[in-house]
Amino acid sequence: MRLTLAVLAGAVAAAPASAFAVDYLSAEQAAQLMFPEADRFEPREIALDAAQLQGLAAQGVRGRSARWPVRVAQRGGATLGYVVADEVLGKFELISYAVGIDLDGAVKQVEILSYRESHGGEVRLPAWRHQFVGKTLAAPLRVGDDIANISGATLSCTHLTEGVRRIVAVVALARRTGSLG
Repeated sequence: MRLTLAVLAGAVAAAPASAFAVDYLSAEQAAQLMFPEADRFEPREIALDAAQLQGLAAQGVRGRSARWPVRVAQRGGATLGYVVADEVLGKFELISYAVGIDLDGAVKQVEILSYRESHGGEVRLPAWRHQFVGKTLAAPLRVGDDIANISGATLSCTHLTEGVRRIVAVVALARRTGSLG
């Protein structure tokens, strides 16, 4: 019995630290926060073909997926903007986030939905997320260029910035081709 307890205690001590996952918002809550004036969010999907994915790659954007669910924010039937939720890898765990994009293709807001890492949660700070506001496809959207790094959260900063850049590029492509309506 003592040996079993000792082995069990050793196993618990050697186990990796417990998860630090925190859910802050659902994608629906983030959409409402980004477009509070919307009376409806219409679900749509951006479907990219191989040529479009190659075009994104030529711009330095990894497409990651050919299908992107989008919430189209509307008020009285008029489109206000778009909300896309996605996930990127932090250091070891996924970070869920959402990006609101206005009709001009500029980032309206970035929200962290879930953060699962033990370090680097500073990417949730409003000041860091606010750096994205107003950025379009014309902006570098790169850590060290127009987005500041946070010491101790370099991978989270880098991967979130790449993710926002990807979403801005995908929505810009969909708007250009008319696939968002």
